[in-house]
Amino acid sequence: MATMENVIVLVNRIQRACTALGDHGAGDDAASLPTLWEALPSVAVVGGQSSGKSSVLESIVGRDFLPRGSGIVTRRPLVLQLHKTDDGVQEYAEFLHMPKRRFTDFALVRKEIQDETDRLTGKTKQISPVPIHLSIYSPHVVNLTLIDLPGLTKVAVEGQPESIVQDIENMVRSYVDKPNCIILAISPANQDIATSDAIKLARDVDPTGDRTFGVLTKLDLMDKGTNALDVLEGRAYRLQHPWVGIVNRSQADINRNVDMIIARRKEQEFFASSPEYSHLASRMGSEYLAKLLSQQLEAVIRARIPSITSLINKTIDDLESEMDHLGRPIASDAGAQLYLILELCRAFDKIFKEHLDGGRPGGDQIYGVFDNKLPSALRKLPFDRYLSVQNVKRVVSEADGYQPHLIAPEQGYRRLIESALNYFRGPAEASVDAVHYVLKELVRKSVGETQELKRFPTLQAELAAACFEALERFREDSRKTTVRLVDMESAYLTVEFFRKLPQEVDKTGTGNPGTGNPNTPAVDRYTDAHFRRIASNVSSYIGMVSETLKNTIPKAVVHCQVREAKRSLLNYFYTQVGRKDAKQLAVLLDEDPALMERRLQCFKRLELYKSARDEIDAVSWTR
Repeated sequence: MATMENVIVLVNRIQRACTALGDHGAGDDAASLPTLWEALPSVAVVGGQSSGKSSVLESIVGRDFLPRGSGIVTRRPLVLQLHKTDDGVQEYAEFLHMPKRRFTDFALVRKEIQDETDRLTGKTKQISPVPIHLSIYSPHVVNLTLIDLPGLTKVAVEGQPESIVQDIENMVRSYVDKPNCIILAISPANQDIATSDAIKLARDVDPTGDRTFGVLTKLDLMDKGTNALDVLEGRAYRLQHPWVGIVNRSQADINRNVDMIIARRKEQEFFASSPEYSHLASRMGSEYLAKLLSQQLEAVIRARIPSITSLINKTIDDLESEMDHLGRPIASDAGAQLYLILELCRAFDKIFKEHLDGGRPGGDQIYGVFDNKLPSALRKLPFDRYLSVQNVKRVVSEADGYQPHLIAPEQGYRRLIESALNYFRGPAEASVDAVHYVLKELVRKSVGETQELKRFPTLQAELAAACFEALERFREDSRKTTVRLVDMESAYLTVEFFRKLPQEVDKTGTGNPGTGNPNTPAVDRYTDAHFRRIASNVSSYIGMVSETLKNTIPKAVVHCQVREAKRSLLNYFYTQVGRKDAKQLAVLLDEDPALMERRLQCFKRLELYKSARDEIDAVSWTR
């Protein structure tokens, strides 16, 4: 059975992991994770500049590791996680931005904090809300997470923007506003508590004082004959939790590098021997403060554990769904890889067919080609110009040669009709191309809409290329077929059309010799009226053919392109893939590095939260 202390360690781990994985309020792939971060309790250290914040933290840790100086020293939040280790284990520190390096020299820790601050803000007095994350492992600490924030200030100094005062306050508020944040309000004893920046801010965000701990520093620097009992005993400003007095190392001790363990002992002696504070000695000092904060952290966790567990469970569900969306890791053997590729192809093919059959938008564009574009193109053919009297006279005369036609100019008719039918090639081929472009666009859409394919850009490209290649073959077959339909109309003209011509001539009184009225004068077959009749007859025949092609061209296009795309779009690709070896298949399944990283991060989150759930479930919540 895990102990409560294990859960505090676990909460520290979750907070650290959330930050490492980008789940601390940023990230658009798991909306519930920032909520989980906010549900985890933390302790924010708040105080004015030179209030002794850094010294309090160093006293709690038992190590001298924070940058020092005049003015604003803490220019970025420092998220400090303390991990208690077994006695005898060497102390060390780790930065989140340098995960593979352990610092055993805490002077180097101080330097790295300063250097990492400067990397972001430069060697100026600017501030940044981006935190530095530091973990310290030591047998001399309690399990605790502390957030050291820049000191509150009232005026901007040289090198700082005028907005620095408000910027710092906004940054501090972004932490202490959270209902699960424990506020450690640091105030110096040698200043009036009524002017304390930390207490003023804490009162704004925590008016009941339920989550505020007051810490009074510099008790040893008060004027002789004065004391801070009114504050420490809660008379000057009452909080729900008792005030804690701290005696930090003096500047002389710091200059002499007095060991922190010795400093803690001197602090205890100060309270125990003080006439004013001896009765409070058992609940004064940095060691007591650390234990008090750890107990409070435990109490907050205990109170929040149902909501934390609920959020962890919801996060696990979200991450499981995300893993399903991203896809599971790929098997290494060729059979499993081939199976995966075929499954992905089938998923794509299903979506492509849904576009064609109406389950998804896009297939209706093909009908638009047949219903709008083809009829419009047929109507726009230049038959009026082609069948002008002048052009008909020229074509008929050329077809007659030296022997003028006797009745109907059959050769002239044939030449006029055959030449006119060639105009139908354009709309026929344009219909083929228009449907081809629709099919190509549907392939692009289907590839993009196949979620499973998104993790494999190489396979996406190969699949699309194979589809386009197949569509080109279908287009060529369709082009040949539709042009053949036009050529067929040219190859054999409808006989009934010609049989009607003599009858029509007879009705005009220009029948064959020996028929009709012999007294009727012969009509000059070379007048404009004669050629207009020829043009009208040819136009009627062309109109009949146009109606026929308007119906047969869509049939040919659908048969050769749409039907084949539905039946065999990927057949050639399947054949090619089936011949590949494991190495070549692995190339096709080469994932997008960004997606692989995303899955890895998702997997790490999932493992973390499952571990958190299991460990929390194993805790005994009763004393």
